[in-house]
Amino acid sequence: MLFFLGDFSIRLVNGNNDCSGRVEILYNGQWGTVCDDDWDMKDAAVVCRQLGCGRADSAPGTAHFGQGSGQIWLDEVGSLTQCSHRGLGTHDCNHGEDAGVVCSGMLNL
Repeated sequence: MLFFLGDFSIRLVNGNNDCSGRVEILYNGQWGTVCDDDWDMKDAAVVCRQLGCGRADSAPGTAHFGQGSGQIWLDEVGSLTQCSHRGLGTHDCNHGEDAGVVCSGMLNL
């Protein structure tokens, strides 16, 4: 399941279902992760809402859903809705800090 935000797409991987997992961003044709610095329930709520997965139940960090590989695209996310961050690819993290999301589940539309 993907959603598009600005110049990139977002997906959840390695979770128990389509509504939980490590947050990954597709940018310039390459999937990468989001660092958990400043990652919070507001950001998780944006992901859950955009994926049609209900409300955010938690925003786990420290690679709760396993460590990603490749590029770390976002760090110190201030707000996904306003695209507030340090800049794509600019970070001081490692994959042990990958951000995750747990949503309440699929919305019945």
